[in-house]
Amino acid sequence: MTRIAALDDYQGVALAMADWGRLQAQGEVVVFRRNLASEDEAASALAEFDVVCLMRERMPVPRSLLARLPRLKLIVVTGAHNRTLDLAAAKERGIAVAHTRGGDSQYATPELAWGLILSLMRHIPEEHQRMREGGWQETIGTALHGRTLSILGLGRLGTRMAMVGKAFGMEVLAWSPNLTAERAGAAGAALVSKEELFERADVLTIHLVLGERSRGLVGPAELARMRPSAILVNTSRGPIVEEAALVEALRARRIRGAGLDVYDQEPLPAQHPLRSLDNVVLTPHLGYVTEGTYRMFFEDMVEDIEAWLIGSPLRLL
Repeated sequence: MTRIAALDDYQGVALAMADWGRLQAQGEVVVFRRNLASEDEAASALAEFDVVCLMRERMPVPRSLLARLPRLKLIVVTGAHNRTLDLAAAKERGIAVAHTRGGDSQYATPELAWGLILSLMRHIPEEHQRMREGGWQETIGTALHGRTLSILGLGRLGTRMAMVGKAFGMEVLAWSPNLTAERAGAAGAALVSKEELFERADVLTIHLVLGERSRGLVGPAELARMRPSAILVNTSRGPIVEEAALVEALRARRIRGAGLDVYDQEPLPAQHPLRSLDNVVLTPHLGYVTEGTYRMFFEDMVEDIEAWLIGSPLRLL
């Protein structure tokens, strides 16, 4: 019997969003709702599994972990990219790696970013809590019209941010290492220097892929260039922003606030200092978490496993 593990099903919806019964004749499916937080915990929990299904990059799978999973023959990753899985090591060990389609994150993540922006600019979380407690308005919001939206990374997601920013009547600026004035103009943005991007921002939103060049790209110097009235929003990857520097800037009120969906460590530890700051809006990496994306992910997982079991694997990386 093939043993199949579906990892990090935080909402407990994996079995309801696809027909896993198609695998019952040949496989046993076990769903893990908790995060396997350490390599030792993952190695112990997954040692007897032949197939492991990863939800995005929630659990790292380095070479050292693969070496401790002797039965593993297939890994299914959601989306076409996974930067926390050692593909070379999987190949060396004869482990097939299949992927799913990408879902609607190119729309969903920018939508969440705007939710964070509006929450910060109009104090929605505070006023919601005050209403729950029987109170009434106490804050004064800021309109987006006429303000400056600075986009760090003008790819597919950044371009959608620019479109919405223009619809709000904002001035849109952009910078990334290889961005051209022509490309920025086509997206409705003006190309500026990295320094100017931070200095002029009322809203600074990050839409870069995490890599060696982008890791720690937003540090103390960049945060120091921002206005005290400005906010920073990150729905990309936590390590693009130096976390300690951001916490310090928020505590000292050197920037107005931050909206964060991503963190250096996920799940974010219960006692993390970000959880206690009153000028942040936090969401638990929800950018891609929509019903449409999840259904596509889980349905494709089943299809990938089914194809592999009959010797005709699909969507191999």
